[in-house]
Amino acid sequence: MLGNDQQYVMESELKSMQIMIGGRSYPLKVKEEDQEAIKKIADDMNEKINDFQLTYINKDKQDCLAMTLLTYAVENHKIKNSESSSDKLGERIDRLHSMLDGALK
Repeated sequence: MLGNDQQYVMESELKSMQIMIGGRSYPLKVKEEDQEAIKKIADDMNEKINDFQLTYINKDKQDCLAMTLLTYAVENHKIKNSESSSDKLGERIDRLHSMLDGALK
């Protein structure tokens, strides 16, 4: 649990910003160094929403927002799985290396 002084310091390090996603404005408090990345992500999201709206004319903005979120979730899942695969591959390489070291001694 943070004390009042620690909480104040953390909040004072955060900057206020507004982002637009799907035509709605959202107020955020973020670290200054994260502002550009958040703006870029919001721009990318709006572009995907617009692409879905053009592709699926009968869908409303909420549906396009949900499809955009699903797109990001799938990409995130793939990245996590590839990192897990990389970890397993690294472990296999380490074991092979140990086996080779043992065989050469």
